[in-house]
Amino acid sequence: MKAVRKQTSGEVIEEAGKTEGARRATGVFPAGAAVAVAAPAAKPVEVVAKAQRRRFTAEYKRQIVREAERGTKPGEIGALLRREGLYSSHLRTWRAARDRGELEGLSPRKRGPKTTPADPRDQRITEIERSEERWRKRAERAEALVELQKQIAALLGTPLESAQ
Repeated sequence: MKAVRKQTSGEVIEEAGKTEGARRATGVFPAGAAVAVAAPAAKPVEVVAKAQRRRFTAEYKRQIVREAERGTKPGEIGALLRREGLYSSHLRTWRAARDRGELEGLSPRKRGPKTTPADPRDQRITEIERSEERWRKRAERAEALVELQKQIAALLGTPLESAQ
């Protein structure tokens, strides 16, 4: 088998019996071909089961905003963001929070709906409504018992005592 290899000088060199280091489909290497075993390219990557959200401290955010403000040459801010692994949206959000004067905006906040303390008046109204419902049910039971007594008295033919 002939392999043709071009060199940069323009002359063509022919080599017999070589396949330029390629492996045949049968797994047999041609005579004279060197077998190269590749070393691992990089350390193995560990994959965690659940990704964790990154959290930045208020001091870190202030430091990054200060460094970005000091950058005067083109490309310095981009280099800063690449070095720190940040996005431009982080910097924009942190600058806006700083401009509004929100120190809380530069600290991590708890996610999710915000809880508001219950108004004591609302709590009192709820208690009164429960009490009213309880008394209403009690009055309905008493009226039902009186009606039942009247029906039983009518069936037995006993007159009820009239209250005078």
